[in-house]
Amino acid sequence: MLNIVLFGPPGAGKGTQSENLIAKYKLIHLSTGDILRGEIISGTILGLEAKKLMDAGQLVPDEVVIGMISSKLDSNPTANGFIFDGFPRTTAQAEALDSLLKEKSTSISMMLALEVDNDELVKRLLNRGLSSGRPDDANTDVIQNRINEYNNKTLPLKNYYTAQGKFKSIHGIGTIEEIFASISNAIDSHNL
Repeated sequence: MLNIVLFGPPGAGKGTQSENLIAKYKLIHLSTGDILRGEIISGTILGLEAKKLMDAGQLVPDEVVIGMISSKLDSNPTANGFIFDGFPRTTAQAEALDSLLKEKSTSISMMLALEVDNDELVKRLLNRGLSSGRPDDANTDVIQNRINEYNNKTLPLKNYYTAQGKFKSIHGIGTIEEIFASISNAIDSHNL
């Protein structure tokens, strides 16, 4: 089973590359935001618990998110693997995910990190803001804060997966096809 944690700062191209990974490797995309919304809409016990917390302005605890991920894994027993998007965000979450996957006789195969320099990220996000209408893509200070937040929070995860020999840095500048070729090479050489 191929289980990938896909990382990259805002504007690095994670969405585009996720679609390519899903198509080529027949993976299931697990976005924690999408899972939360799906559980709430479905009215599951975990979804109702998450909604109650969110309505009170509180963060959904890791154990609730892990429970939702567990449910999603169980509902896709024949999957070739999963792309984890938006989770884990902390070392504690990575450890909890490792424990969950171990219970299910699988593990994270690798963490792929799309690396793009600051100036390029700002340029991409400002450009995206022209068509997306997202206010957080239109303000350089807000964009820089988002990038800083990403860098500060993900460094421990980079170290966590590096210690396991699972961290793969992908140069995120070039054409979509060139970047995807680098991602595919990293995956294919890992799976040999």
